[in-house]
Amino acid sequence: MTRAGCPSCSTAEADVARICADLDVDWRAVDVDTDPELRAEYGDRVPVIVIDGAEHGYWRVEEDRLRAALTR
Repeated sequence: MTRAGCPSCSTAEADVARICADLDVDWRAVDVDTDPELRAEYGDRVPVIVIDGAEHGYWRVEEDRLRAALTR
């Protein structure tokens, strides 16, 4: 979950893109401001990483933890 113009989101997106490319895992960014429910849920707590519908983490990418979650 991201937001346009969010520097932390840009950094997280680059990290996720790199990690997912290494692991050959598909991913997508969703702008929370495109949906009122997402905006209400995530507010200023972006970026948020969601894996298989469950929140994995927010504000920054913990690379080792993300890699472990994606290879289970």
